[in-house]
Amino acid sequence: MKKIDYTLYLVTDRNQPAPGTFEKVVAEAIRGGATLVQLREKSGDTGILYERARQLKQVTDRYHVPLIIDDRIDIMMAVDADGVHVGQSDMPASVARKMIGHDKILGVSAGTLEEAVKAEKDGADYLGVGAMFPTATKTDADITSMETLKAILQTVHIPVVVIGGINQKTIPQFKDLGIAGCAVVSAIMASRNPQNSAKELKELINRNK
Repeated sequence: MKKIDYTLYLVTDRNQPAPGTFEKVVAEAIRGGATLVQLREKSGDTGILYERARQLKQVTDRYHVPLIIDDRIDIMMAVDADGVHVGQSDMPASVARKMIGHDKILGVSAGTLEEAVKAEKDGADYLGVGAMFPTATKTDADITSMETLKAILQTVHIPVVVIGGINQKTIPQFKDLGIAGCAVVSAIMASRNPQNSAKELKELINRNK
């Protein structure tokens, strides 16, 4: 598998940009420095999700940025996306790995050290750890402490991406911890200038890695 740059991991939210600008916002974010895109869609029929994923993959392919599909392995396979991300209540990571094979990226959400260790054992290529801070995009998310994050980083051998309330104000708190990158939603999707926001975020992440 090719080496993946997790530095600025954009997680989409269709409710944040103005109607009709979704693909435009993602394209601007990539031009600004987003290194990976995850399509996260929690509503809509399969046909609608397929069409949204297909259109987004045209954007990510144009800029040679990997596309990850949240949860839906069938959609990932249908559009030949680069990988899938599963949460603790989604398809078990070990089963997902068997389904997608070893040529696709498998990301797994983890909020505890036990979950992180199991995800690595089950074949995860990277971890999404959090929510690190309260976030409006996932109001029911449990908060992962900085101590837990440090324990995960010291234990697992795969890249760790932090998620949940990640923005210009919170990124400096991860300085020198050894994270692979930051996953952001609102800081880009709700921005009036996604390209500039992505550029600023990426520079800030790189300064604090």
